Amino acid sequence: MKKSTLIFSLALLTGASCITSCHKTQTKNNEINYNVEKFYDLEVLRYDVPDFDELSLQQKKLVYFLTEAALQGRDILYDQNCMYNLAIRRTLESIYVNYPDKQDEQFLLMEKYLKRVWFSNGIHHHYSEHKFLPEFSREWFADALKYIPEEDRLRIQGDKRVCGTEHDGVSGIFSPIVFVMFDPDYMSKKVNQTAGEDLLLTSACNYYQGLSQAEAEAWYAAHKDTSDEPMWVGLNAQLVKNGEGDIIERTYKVGGLYSEALERVVYWLKQAREVAETEEQRLVIDKLIEYNTTGNLRTFNEYAIAWVKDLDSRVDFINGFTEVYGDPLGITGAWEAMVNFKNIEATKRTEVLAANAQWFEDNSPTAKEYKKETVKGVSAKVINAAILGGDCYPSTPIGINLPNANWIRKEYGSKSVTIQNITDAYDKAAQGNGFNEEFMLSDKEIEMVRMYGALDDNCHTDLHECLGHGSGKLLQGVTKDDLKEHGSTIEEARADLFGLYYIADPKMVELGIMPNAEAYKAEYYRQMMNGAMTQLVRIEPGKDIEEAHMRNRQLIAGWVLDHVTPDAPEVEIIEQDGKHYMRVNDYEGLRRLYGELLAIIQDITSTGNYAAAKEIVEQYAVHVDKKLHEEMLERYKKLNLAPYKGFVNPVYTPVTDKDGNITDIQLNFTEGYAEQHLRYSRDYSPLPTWN
Repeated sequence: MKKSTLIFSLALLTGASCITSCHKTQTKNNEINYNVEKFYDLEVLRYDVPDFDELSLQQKKLVYFLTEAALQGRDILYDQNCMYNLAIRRTLESIYVNYPDKQDEQFLLMEKYLKRVWFSNGIHHHYSEHKFLPEFSREWFADALKYIPEEDRLRIQGDKRVCGTEHDGVSGIFSPIVFVMFDPDYMSKKVNQTAGEDLLLTSACNYYQGLSQAEAEAWYAAHKDTSDEPMWVGLNAQLVKNGEGDIIERTYKVGGLYSEALERVVYWLKQAREVAETEEQRLVIDKLIEYNTTGNLRTFNEYAIAWVKDLDSRVDFINGFTEVYGDPLGITGAWEAMVNFKNIEATKRTEVLAANAQWFEDNSPTAKEYKKETVKGVSAKVINAAILGGDCYPSTPIGINLPNANWIRKEYGSKSVTIQNITDAYDKAAQGNGFNEEFMLSDKEIEMVRMYGALDDNCHTDLHECLGHGSGKLLQGVTKDDLKEHGSTIEEARADLFGLYYIADPKMVELGIMPNAEAYKAEYYRQMMNGAMTQLVRIEPGKDIEEAHMRNRQLIAGWVLDHVTPDAPEVEIIEQDGKHYMRVNDYEGLRRLYGELLAIIQDITSTGNYAAAKEIVEQYAVHVDKKLHEEMLERYKKLNLAPYKGFVNPVYTPVTDKDGNITDIQLNFTEGYAEQHLRYSRDYSPLPTWN
């Protein structure tokens, strides 16, 4: 079970519009073109970094140094996602740069495939988890390998020795690369969550080597920290069975696994500590440096506590092994990084929520024994992202709540953020795309979403992150691991339901957050439409839902539709002119159903009831109505839209005087998608190909 989230805006799929002005901005004479390019089911955007010029020189330097630290971990995520990813990426990049005929049809197909690899940080779809296959031929690829220079060949091979294998006339180190890329059945899923299968042996991710699921679970059970301030065992390590049959940890640290990248991370963190805004922030950076150097999980706890306590710094960051979605068992953290600074005006909204956290906890529809008697340390703010890295790049969350450790959250609280410049970018990209007109029932719903969609999106994210993940408590003896592979889905459903239940509460109008008692309806309509219908455009025909956030949304919508009043359904799917639409008949009744489900999900969470979690997830969250799925895909295809969005980062360049002192940091928003990834592979790629 986890306590943080990567919420993906409904603006990814809907036509939500900005309430505030949505114009192109000008920053240091670099006009931002928000839409960069589109390929397959992906669209690349830009985001603005408003108010950066308001920061002091010290704060700008801090952002720059932390940005460099964030980018240095890029290779780590590739390797965590699949052990072949770095070899495949470097092979493709070398062909991309050195192949002579850039207009060759097969080359152009390879270029699209490489862009997809960049987007997903590997060869598996960033959201569906399934491996995507090349459209160029094996024969062309085998021939194109001859254009790879010797220097690149040596780097790709590294110390990997491949003997006696050949695929399609390709031998040596490129033989397994060809096999992995083109074979549809080998390593077909990055993270497999299929019930009844060995989740480790059937997953392509690189958190485990040579272990079965049962062996890994037994190892974790034997090494579990049962103290009052437990370490998160397994958070920063790969679990491997060696040749003697012993299970060992390969710790992510300087001198350990991923040392080459972490050494660079530490270097830039040391630069950042010299310009820290406060002593509290300097302590955070010092503890993170110590943790990366030693790999000590006690030090990680100290770092997390210091990070939660650092509330006065305007600049903040995430850097390290954080979210556990990429691990089939939900234990080991993926490399993630983000640098940000507070949006002072917008933060007033979340500060009101944080100040009233106890009221929301006390009035939750959950059972009394699952409520916190005293809500501690809830801090929330709205931020502008300055850089995205690792598991936040190119596809990124719009809200984050950390740390994940339950005992730290209970004793010290948590930080919640809504990333407003990212939501603004999503909204800009969604304007006028025809989605609402195609999938919403009538002009009434379209106008409702036009008026309140962006506001609702931000407010629901605020509630989800600031209060939802921090709400409730575990009973004595219950741990984060008890819900196993279903923990992430259940936790996301819990936080989503908390936000849905309370966005409609009169308290939100009383606090001045929602403008009136009708505004919440836009969020209710979109949640039901998206959860039951339109999010299916992200799923390939014949596939089930794998990703935790999508499972959460379908679970909520499916359960609600299954529990409506038979003779007077609060919400229903109707058919009109041969198409299916969502219709909400009773918004207050829908809120009641959200509350009932929230109570059920909180009971599962608080008691660690794995059997109940498994039952509700498998019944409502996984399987897809094939006919409805076909219809959604057909209707969506006509709109020529991409269901997934990601970003290119701005470029930060220090300006120095004649003595080499930094006098300013300049931003540039013109770097292209391929240009950026090739530069990152040149400047931020210290890991060996095989780790």
